[in-house]
Formats: sequence, C-alpha cells, structure tokens
Amino acid sequence: MSQPISRFTSAAPFWLSLVLVPLAATGAGIGGWTVWLLPIYGWIGTTILDLLAGNETRNPDPDTPEADLFWYRLITMIWFPIQAATLYGLIWYVTRADHLATWEKIALFFGLGVISGSIGITYAHELMHQKNRLERWLGDLLLATVLYSHFRTEHLLVHHRYVGTPRDAVTARYNEGFHRAFFRVLKDGPGSAWRAERQLLSRAGRTVLHPSNPFWRYGALQLAALALAYAVGGWAGLALFAWQAFVAVWQLELVNYVEHYGLTRRHLGESKYERVLPRHSWNADHKVTNWMLINLQRHSDHHYKPDRRFPLLQTYGADEAPQLPFGYPAMTALAMVPPLWRRRMNPRVRAWRKTYYPDITDWSDYNSGRLPMPSGAS
Repeated sequence: MSQPISRFTSAAPFWLSLVLVPLAATGAGIGGWTVWLLPIYGWIGTTILDLLAGNETRNPDPDTPEADLFWYRLITMIWFPIQAATLYGLIWYVTRADHLATWEKIALFFGLGVISGSIGITYAHELMHQKNRLERWLGDLLLATVLYSHFRTEHLLVHHRYVGTPRDAVTARYNEGFHRAFFRVLKDGPGSAWRAERQLLSRAGRTVLHPSNPFWRYGALQLAALALAYAVGGWAGLALFAWQAFVAVWQLELVNYVEHYGLTRRHLGESKYERVLPRHSWNADHKVTNWMLINLQRHSDHHYKPDRRFPLLQTYGADEAPQLPFGYPAMTALAMVPPLWRRRMNPRVRAWRKTYYPDITDWSDYNSGRLPMPSGAS
C-alpha cells in the first residue's frame, strides 16, 4: 500500500533535525555534562526512539509530482543558514566565554561535528543530486563548512558509477575494519575526485585550468569558510572550526562504511561489472533515524534510482536487499569496534553472497580489491 504524501503534517517528522540546534545552545550556555547532549541524542537517543517507534515499511507513490514535495524540500534548503548561524555563532560565543573549560569547548564542537556531518552532509547529499542550480549551490556551501567539497565530485562521478567495484574507495571491503577504511578514503578520495573531473574536462576538450573545473569553486568556498572562522574567533575559532570539520567527515565516512560494507557487484569478465541493483546497498527501515536522516537508510533505492528525491525513496524486503539489524546510529557505533562489527556483520555478508551469488566460490579477489578496474575508470 502506498503511503500518501500530504502537506506539512506529513513532512513534519523530517524536520526533527531542528531539535539539535537548541541542544547545541544549551551545551554552550550551561557547559558541564550538557556539552555531550548532541552526541548523546544522536547515538543513544535516536537508537532508543527507533526501538520504541519501530520500522516504516510502507512506500510512497514514486510518481508523486514534485509540486507536492515543497515541505520536504524546504528543510533541506533552509539548513545551510541554520547550520552556518549555529556554527559561527558558537565560535564567536565560546571563544569569548569564561565559563567553558577547554575540554568543554572541544566536546561541544565534537557535537557540532555530529550535526554538520550527520545532518549537514546528508542534506548536502540530497541537494547535490538535484538538477536546479540553487539546490546544488546550497549543497556546495554545506560541504565547504566541513572542508570536504570534493565529496560532491567523488560521490556523483565515482561512487554512484563504480560502487561495489575496486574503483570506488568508499565501498568497504569484507573484513576491512572502519579505521583502516577511513584513512584509505581520506588518502584516495581527493585524488580520485580530481582524476574524475580531469577526465570529464578532457572529454570536452578542456584542461584542468578551465574555469568550469569545480575545484576552483571548492577551493574558494573552503577558504571563505576558514577565513570567516578566523574573523569570528581568531586562531581558537579556526581550530574549533577545523575540529568540527574533521568530526563531520569522520561521521560521513562511518555512514559510508556501513552503507556498502562487503557488498560487491559481480565481475563479468575483463573490465565489466553487473549493473547496480538494490542488493548492492544495505537497507534499513528504522523510522526515527530515517526521519532524522531524510530516508538515507533507504540507500538501496537511492543507488537504484539516484534521481529520486528523499520523500519518495522506496524500501525493500529481505528478498531484494540486505537488511541492517539496527539503524545508522547504532551501526556506526558498532563499526568503531571492528571485532564486534565483524561478529555481527560478516555472517550477514556471507549469507548475502550465498543468496545472490551461490556460484561464486572464490571471493579472495573481491575481498582484496584485486579485480580489474571497470571500463571507463581513470
């Protein structure tokens, strides 16, 4: 049965992210244990609420006209000014506050990194997939506040095209711990994005120095974000800004790790791979986390239909897509402890392989990333 799309009352649960702003203000104003409110709510609170609220397995009508999605789109479009005001406002405040110890400021901006990573980058992800210029610019502005602008190129030109193959650094390999995967992505991601843009420009007969190279925009926006942090809070403000940016990127890559761990596309021979299907991403129906992360956990459908806006993403049963046992907050916490992660997830990967690829008996090349690069990869 299709879930009807209505006015603001239907979209309101997806505005849950606004709760995080007063939590940040409370931590800054009171200090002490309240500086941990953001990560407590983000990981523990939402996991408890997921358990209480249960799962949402109904699907909206995928043919719903875009005009009916205004209230859903609006929260993603207003988030940049909200996040920027919160981030720079708190940089100004805490660098002048006498009641906050250094550790409290560090903890508070860890929490801000949770906001800008789990919410800001998630909204940027939705925005950069759209075709209109305003939304794509808002996505770029959000990514600049976490110094990860190349993510747009890497995600659109590399990840979606090459997910589940050796070309995609974000696809975590079977038995690969998060910490190793994280530093591999940090090392390989910027160069991978640069090569993708260079290849695209070359096809148009342009060099990397051409004004259409988005890396010019990425650099300018990131420099502006850093300059504003310094202007508002001096060197301390700049350090706090950089800290929240690192936490945000760590949060993003934790989610990326969870989304595709161990899932690979069948190698068809030479440089060919099967097309992307719902089975190549982990799916989760946990209701509250999907409200908070605008249906990001319906990731199987996002990769199957990348142009579909978040309110219309479909969910799949276990017969079509592999299912996570918990929502992203609990799964990302589990990923931080590789032995516990492997104990929970490796049997699921092996079951997935047996279900979809029973004829493949040797997975060693898949596990190590030794398969040939897909055709067209640079």
